[in-house]
Amino acid sequence: MDLRSYDPAQLRPDNGLLAKRLLPWETLNAPFEGAWCVIRPGTVSTRHSHHEYEIFIAVSGEAALESEGERAPFVAGDVAYFPPGTDHQVVNDGTADFEMYGIWWDQDMTRTFEARHLEEK
Repeated sequence: MDLRSYDPAQLRPDNGLLAKRLLPWETLNAPFEGAWCVIRPGTVSTRHSHHEYEIFIAVSGEAALESEGERAPFVAGDVAYFPPGTDHQVVNDGTADFEMYGIWWDQDMTRTFEARHLEEK
């Protein structure tokens, strides 16, 4: 087991929110990258799109997702999927922090994962 404990002091500004990237580390070989994200009350993440596939997993609090001209509530337990090229942002109009985990992947990450996996054998 390799446990990485959550430390809010490690959060850094990233795309208009606070985040701690959790990339594959020496003992973790994964075909994806991810980040723990906190959106403070009254703030909005930067609207963006990218070439990766991405999912958001809502962990605590309430927010709204805006994507491709639509807006939807996003609350703890919800999972949202964004195909490559889909614009998205998280809006926290509430009075408490909203926390979520983002995971993204693409073909290059998959190939890198496979190469590392073959080296481990």
